[in-house]
Amino acid sequence: MQAVNFEETLDKIVAADPRYHRDAYYFVREGLDHTHERLGKSGKGSRRHVTGQELLEGLRSFGLERYGPMTLTLLAEWGVHRTADFGEIVFAMVDAGLLGKTDEDRREDFAGGYDFHDAFCRPFLPAAKSAPPPPEPKPSRV
Repeated sequence: MQAVNFEETLDKIVAADPRYHRDAYYFVREGLDHTHERLGKSGKGSRRHVTGQELLEGLRSFGLERYGPMTLTLLAEWGVHRTADFGEIVFAMVDAGLLGKTDEDRREDFAGGYDFHDAFCRPFLPAAKSAPPPPEPKPSRV
């Protein structure tokens, strides 16, 4: 089997579907590595399969650790606005042979995973801004 060259394959993916900047693909690739590190190895020392939900949490964690409060801005710059975009990127990489999948894996696994503002901005807001607003005071009767 011929080894897949990541750079050349990524060039082809981006040329065929320019919705996402190539850095978004690197983000997902590095986020997958981060997720594997967080989850640990399978019993035989090899990497175990990561589900869509596990990858979404790993991408959130990776973004916050790597880019902090700039994560949301960078993702938007790269064309990534919702978790379903991560699914599109993952499956483009699967289709190109850069990632593997199981028969149970679906693009839909990435839909509605979390709200980007809550995931990438809220952790950096002051406590008063991240808490729900207090109830409106009731008008006093005189």
